[in-house]
Amino acid sequence: MDPLRVTVPSSIDQARSALEVALKSKGFGILTEIDLQATFSAKLGADHEGHRILGVCKPQLAKQALDLDRDVALLLPCTVTLREVEGGTEVIAIDPQHVFTLAASDTRAQLVPLAAQVRAELAEALAGIDVSVA
Repeated sequence: MDPLRVTVPSSIDQARSALEVALKSKGFGILTEIDLQATFSAKLGADHEGHRILGVCKPQLAKQALDLDRDVALLLPCTVTLREVEGGTEVIAIDPQHVFTLAASDTRAQLVPLAAQVRAELAEALAGIDVSVA
């Protein structure tokens, strides 16, 4: 797995806000959010650094992938994580080119250009995180 990764010098809340702006600039939205720190505290009474899992999607591209193979829904949405680290927040997005290799063999070749587009746009969004606007 070859994730897309950047560390921003800000709190997890600032990084999340800035990430949302950067994703929107590329047509992505955040569909789901899991706060691992809050979940582990509430369910296990365990400490954990600030750590969130986001499900992000660009509807036009998701629709194209699903039109090729409805089972691609198992691979959606794209996962992005935010985790508190020394010096700020690490933001990681899973590589859709890798994820789509899990699709049915007869669909994979058709997904290659789409996965490359999603990867490029996610990479641009991560590179465009501007915590000064958060």
